[in-house]
Amino acid sequence: MMERIAMIKFSEDLVPLTDLKTNPGRVMKHVAEVHRPVLLTSRGRGVAVVQSVADYEKAEEEREFMRAVVAGLADLEAGREVSMDEARAQLGLN
Repeated sequence: MMERIAMIKFSEDLVPLTDLKTNPGRVMKHVAEVHRPVLLTSRGRGVAVVQSVADYEKAEEEREFMRAVVAGLADLEAGREVSMDEARAQLGLN
């Protein structure tokens, strides 16, 4: 089963841009430890999101999987389906 990426906890994951500038190691350590993105702020407004590469890749894989599921369900609803034998033949697996 795919692991879900945690959402930002505003009480812990809002970081002023100046904090990233003065102590980037601390911000990156936090991101890696909690497996949540950090929202960088400037003058109280969100300006960017920082996330570990591993967590970003997991999130992208999950989004791609969900897109494929939705596309498959749409194909089924529209009657675009083939039997297992037809699929094997089309893929040259017979």
